[in-house]
Amino acid sequence: MADGPLIVQSDKTILLEVAHPDSSAARHAIAAFAELERAPEHMHSYRITPLGLWNARAAGLDAEHVVDTLLSYSRYPVPHALLLDVAEVMARYGRLRLEKDAHHGLVLRSEDELILAEVCHVKKVASLLGARIDPLTVVVHGAARGELKQLLLKAGWPAEDLAGYVDGTAHLIALNENMEPTPWALRPYQRVAVENFWAGGSGVVVLPCGAGKTLVGAAAMAASGTTTLILVTNTLSARQWKAELLKRTTLTESEIGEYSGTVKELRPVTIATYQVLTTKRNGTYPHMNLLNDNNWGLLIYDEVHLLPAPIFRMTAELQARRRLGLTATLVREDGREGEVFALIGPKRYDAPWKEIEAQGYIAPADCVEVRVDLARSERLAYATVDDGGKYRLCATSLAKSVVTQQLVAAHAGEQILVIGQYIDQLDELAARLAAPLIKGTTDVKERERLFAEFRAGRLSTLVVSKVANFSIDLPEASVAIQVSGAFGSRQEEAQRLGRLMRPKADGRTARFYTLVARDTVDADFAAKRQRFLAEQGYAYRIMDAKDAASPPPP
Repeated sequence: MADGPLIVQSDKTILLEVAHPDSSAARHAIAAFAELERAPEHMHSYRITPLGLWNARAAGLDAEHVVDTLLSYSRYPVPHALLLDVAEVMARYGRLRLEKDAHHGLVLRSEDELILAEVCHVKKVASLLGARIDPLTVVVHGAARGELKQLLLKAGWPAEDLAGYVDGTAHLIALNENMEPTPWALRPYQRVAVENFWAGGSGVVVLPCGAGKTLVGAAAMAASGTTTLILVTNTLSARQWKAELLKRTTLTESEIGEYSGTVKELRPVTIATYQVLTTKRNGTYPHMNLLNDNNWGLLIYDEVHLLPAPIFRMTAELQARRRLGLTATLVREDGREGEVFALIGPKRYDAPWKEIEAQGYIAPADCVEVRVDLARSERLAYATVDDGGKYRLCATSLAKSVVTQQLVAAHAGEQILVIGQYIDQLDELAARLAAPLIKGTTDVKERERLFAEFRAGRLSTLVVSKVANFSIDLPEASVAIQVSGAFGSRQEEAQRLGRLMRPKADGRTARFYTLVARDTVDADFAAKRQRFLAEQGYAYRIMDAKDAASPPPP
């Protein structure tokens, strides 16, 4: 540690402490190759993982670029051994290549006979391989393309997939940029995202909520000109995608189908929910053949960071199809980012949120942590409850309900979302605020009605459970009050702020309040949740609950 906290751990994870953490240039440079998981030990430290370095290599960056960034932005002298490790880790990507051979079909190749020999002796890898063609080439079983990439990634030798893609069934799709009465055009960053994706063939585009990920998907569809399957989180999201495609492309109603729990339409462009595809009956997934039995030219995974395990498994068999993942954050709390990398593809485009905000494409946001004190009776209960019940007890404190009511009153006249994890807490808040509640048991028709009322401004306050975390378009929502969440989920924190990120008609700043119980695990989880947004440049102001009735300006 003599050189400062810039170190390489046993798994080759680098802790980088930057000299100018608030610099946009620093964030952008580091984002190019870091997974940007801030290390808890240092306020301005970041974890740079092998996966991040391999993502950078897949995007065309080399070790020289990464080393130059480390030297430019590190607060401390960079150990020479670390620079060598960066070069060695990055050099592992692409030393193995999946290619199509005219005579043997799918093959695994390397310019290094010893590397190929090493992976061929891994038992699980060997079971996916066929005959050895020569010392540098071995046949791969055709259906094993995805599984092999997963295993090679785990073995520390990520393969570059150059085996190409099937064209799929042709279907003309064009962007309708000259639509009346309001012509539009792709934003510069959206164009670059699509170009990067198409050049790579498959992969992930990371953009903030409200930055137009759906338009990136539509432009990719236009570039593909083929039948497309779009996988989304829920029925509301499916209908929002359909509405946007009808508005932004030449597609008609008859060309777009919904495949959900209530509707089963198979069209040239089909929008299916993860839920219906992963419905299991008698030990099988009856709808999963939708993925495999149609000649799709493009698969789009909306909110790709949420992919359920059965979709991962099926995607492993669909490596000959072009695949586009869309997300606001690649963070997965289950640590399965590597499977997204292996099965969907590398990160092809990633824009820091603050840069998109600076260009005026998403709303500026003020993040505020409001600290509340537990009542004496609650503190006594908290002190004696077992560890499993501590978070629920402090997260649902009555003090939070009082503060929520004060904040709603302080922001009268604005569009307000109250968001939480626990249904009994949300039921109590809905009654206290005389506001409707949307939760898992609320049927789709009622959800659509309430969201429509909220968008139209006829409803100013809406209480929502985690069902509103994803893919809900509420352009004029300008205040969110988060009372509880899924423990320390950074992904959820980003998604909830994302509900506010659409630019407001009057240009006002969005306010994101997180209510946190002092001196409890609630505060620990809040610190973890906030980490991702802090890395994007969003600082959390601290406010005491006593100031909630008249919150000070940022």
